[in-house]
Amino acid sequence: MPRTEEQLEAALSAPTPEVIDALRATPGDVIILGAGGKMGPSLARMVQRAAETLDGGRRIFAVSRFGDASTENTLKAAGVETIRADLLDSRAVDRLPDAPNVIFMAGQKFGTSAAPAVTWAMNVLVPAHTAERYAASRIVAFSTGNVYPLTPVHAGGSSESDAPAPLGEYAQSCLGRERMFEFHCQRSGGALGVIRLNYACALRYGVLTDLALAVRDGTPIDLTMGYVNVIWQGDANAMALRALMHASQPPFVINVTGPELLRVRDVALTLGERLGRTPKFVGTEAPDALLSNASRAMSLFGPPSVSANTLIDWTAGWIAGGGATLGKPTNFQARDGEF
Repeated sequence: MPRTEEQLEAALSAPTPEVIDALRATPGDVIILGAGGKMGPSLARMVQRAAETLDGGRRIFAVSRFGDASTENTLKAAGVETIRADLLDSRAVDRLPDAPNVIFMAGQKFGTSAAPAVTWAMNVLVPAHTAERYAASRIVAFSTGNVYPLTPVHAGGSSESDAPAPLGEYAQSCLGRERMFEFHCQRSGGALGVIRLNYACALRYGVLTDLALAVRDGTPIDLTMGYVNVIWQGDANAMALRALMHASQPPFVINVTGPELLRVRDVALTLGERLGRTPKFVGTEAPDALLSNASRAMSLFGPPSVSANTLIDWTAGWIAGGGATLGKPTNFQARDGEF
């Protein structure tokens, strides 16, 4: 279990042999757009660490506005080349360096209800700029399981072949992101992979952290969204990088999450045992939830290196030990698509 920030960063960015193999099979530089968010820094460092084991002197670029200078400095110290750019500016995107491998992580979720136009610009216009700029590249674009509708819990979650039915403007704009990449890649004949993520956890944030903090602080937990999927962020990043090998035309679409269907009540009770607290609950479990079926990912990539049970234990230990959090709740309980 990671017990310090340094140990956590090292664990999140550790490349697996399969990640190294994927980069070996997709030679050339890698550019990561939107690298300054919650997942981007550890993914960029994972790519850099994997690249250092390979010959060829490839360059790893991390692009962001980098509002947090410490994030940029950490990436530079790791050997990643950072570029400050506003991806809403098409001229700035045009000036970015060429790269045969593109990981797209930019986007906006929270604040959509207050400023929907900005969300649509970030989630649709920026992908259009990117897909046109990197028409000749292999692209893996992060999306979200929110493009699916709520599904009956007993059905086991939405599969990649299910028709999207996004609820609310955030989810609609995310489907727009996918369509922009799909359109431009169809027109150029480029290779595309789409990662529908649901939900990454990294001790400092995530659904499990939200629940652990609520249990610790005695905050009532709404059980209406009664079930969730989660995945260790390191495993999510590794699967996204391995998807470079599968990028194709038509697009390769995959749900990235853990195989377990977690009942929120049971997770909270387990966290309560670890933290010495009794959870408080409100609401009643609905018969449906936002769930993704991870069968395809498990078939292609194998099970995550960190199971849900282990991740629950790690999260409890992190919170009990006073570990830092990002103060960015997931709002996974939202059932109306409003963020």
